Amino acid sequence: MRSIGRGVLPVLLTVVLTALTACGGGDSRPRPTASPSLDARIAAALHAVEQATTRAGSARISSTTVMAGLLSTRSEGTLDWAGESTGTLTITYTGGSLAEPLRALGSTTMQARLLPDAYYARVGAEFARRIGGRHWIRYDYDDLAGLPGDSGSYLRDQLRNTAPVPPVKLLLASGDARAAGEETVAGRRTRHYTGTVDVASLAEESLKKQLTDAGVRSEHIDLWVDDHDLIVKKTEKAAMTSGLMTQTATYGDYGVHVAVQRPPAADTEDFAQLMGTTGP
Repeated sequence: MRSIGRGVLPVLLTVVLTALTACGGGDSRPRPTASPSLDARIAAALHAVEQATTRAGSARISSTTVMAGLLSTRSEGTLDWAGESTGTLTITYTGGSLAEPLRALGSTTMQARLLPDAYYARVGAEFARRIGGRHWIRYDYDDLAGLPGDSGSYLRDQLRNTAPVPPVKLLLASGDARAAGEETVAGRRTRHYTGTVDVASLAEESLKKQLTDAGVRSEHIDLWVDDHDLIVKKTEKAAMTSGLMTQTATYGDYGVHVAVQRPPAADTEDFAQLMGTTGP
């Protein structure tokens, strides 16, 4: 097990978190108050999007994410946020230096399963051989919350709340949201909303802190919303301390049934245990 290195296991966490953020994952705080400078009609429209998306409860998603030269991924799957968040994702690493350790272990695609208490990442055969033959790594949310500083709680919140409403909340808080016309996206008529979030100028301190802890300095958001106030597509371009992160996600099949099976215990290893037994 010592040959894996401590750096590889957290990369799996980063891969899933990056993919999930593109799909929508975020916090579960109450609806924020719209910025006083935001047009009342735009605020009402965005509140309707937040409510409709939350009420839909689940969706099928497809996304791409690029984090400067660090990591790029492509993800497909389903997420359910009607109660305790669950979901399944197939994540392909398409580039970036963080993906290289996984590629070296013969892993270019990973399955991820989100359950109420933990998420599970399936590793490739070579990786499994090096951790005693088990193919699933379990990341307990409480263990993540215990990581140093505020990063652990941020990771836990991202993984436990998968409704795709954080960009809507950001536009509401930004004061910069505006309508950008109507477009056809994925064969559906949509209304386009756009805006830029300056993190330093956000009045909502809890939201500002969350973004600052995540290394975000500013973010440009575009949302395409259908006639039922459901998000069809979203793009985010975030200026971060680590560089530019761009994300694009499309949503469909709202209300889809999502069934997530817990991997067999005999084929699962715990992240905390691996980190405690893996050498540098």
